[in-house]
Amino acid sequence: MGQRNHSNLVLSFHLPFQSLFLAIPILSIFPSHLPSNFSINRMEGSTGMSEAWPMVERNGTQLMTKDEPFVIHGFNTYWLMVFAVDPETRHKITDVFSEAKEAGLNTCRTWAFNDGGWRALQVSPFNYDEEVLQALDFVLSEARKHRIRLILSLCNNWSDYGGRSQYVKWGQESGLDLTSDDDFFSDTTLKSYYKGFVEAVLTRTNTITNIEYKNDATILAWEIINEPRCPSDPSGDTLQAWIEEMSAFVKSIDPVHLVQVGLEGFYGPSTPELMKLNPDDYSGVVGTDFIRNHQAPSIDLASVHIYPDVWLSHSDQDDHIKFVQNWMDQHMSDSKDRLNMPIVFAEFGISIRDERFGAGFRELFMDTVYGTFLRSLETGGPGGGCILWQLFPEGAEHMDDGYAVVLAKYPSTFSLVSLQSKRLSDGAST
Repeated sequence: MGQRNHSNLVLSFHLPFQSLFLAIPILSIFPSHLPSNFSINRMEGSTGMSEAWPMVERNGTQLMTKDEPFVIHGFNTYWLMVFAVDPETRHKITDVFSEAKEAGLNTCRTWAFNDGGWRALQVSPFNYDEEVLQALDFVLSEARKHRIRLILSLCNNWSDYGGRSQYVKWGQESGLDLTSDDDFFSDTTLKSYYKGFVEAVLTRTNTITNIEYKNDATILAWEIINEPRCPSDPSGDTLQAWIEEMSAFVKSIDPVHLVQVGLEGFYGPSTPELMKLNPDDYSGVVGTDFIRNHQAPSIDLASVHIYPDVWLSHSDQDDHIKFVQNWMDQHMSDSKDRLNMPIVFAEFGISIRDERFGAGFRELFMDTVYGTFLRSLETGGPGGGCILWQLFPEGAEHMDDGYAVVLAKYPSTFSLVSLQSKRLSDGAST
């Protein structure tokens, strides 16, 4: 999500939100059956890391592991690497993976960057903290033990955890004449900083598993930047050139793993007829373009986010649900017919601190996202999957900005997520 919710880790504390235990009936919007050959790729046991574990690959609009379809049923927990640095909080990584596995989740999206500042991975250009890198090693090793795939994001559009603004500051400190954070996408020196960081991560050998990152099947995909925007060039040319250059650079080092951009999904100038589907007029002039950006040759997965609580100013819950369905349906149609690639709804969430909503509506929203994706999948739509923003273990509530889902505190939400796992796993009918 945007800058609102990537708060600096334990630098600010909040009291845990009260557990509401609101139970609502699970809507009967899931398909009554799935294709006979369809199943989610089941997570193997967590014993022994020498077990063969195939890479997730792309076959047209579907994801596969060997000859078996793979559908992402996932969660975001962005702060895993930073928590892993401190021995007193490292166990939270194990906790969140254990709880996710219990609910049947199979993929986690998390940050593999922290640029400058507290517990920085990238202390300065071409200077990386080995202690933080070893913390990232631990995150990968724990994910592997629990048979949970990872989508690793390599940079942030926003200033949380440094992001492109930190790259610009480094450039200014070195004497470059830079005037905007958007210079991140065009300045040759800043691009060399980014490429140096990417190469350091992709070519690293994990100190725990002894597996190079670029050869590790734990990693499902690399995400080149979280929620990029370049509003200084609404034509989209600047961001498009950066996406093409950086995705190709990732592939030049690691031709095996999948690559996604990290877009929010706004339609741009290449499809003016679709811009009316954006949540507002501004979304169409921030320099992103869902169709064009994903036509970059080295991009494998279409990525979309869903935040009706932030994007829509009105409070009508029915309108929010309709927006979600229309937003997803159009993007899934485009992913299949225009892009011929799987689609990942890589962030979807509702803040229960918003007075317009609550835990009950959040479950309705989640149910809508899951059901809309499954209906499409059942009728031949693109593969990919959905990744909830965001899953927290108990004891990390001081990090919560309203979007955290603590499954132990919301039994009905745990049931909803587990039901989705079951439907993906065995195609059981309602």
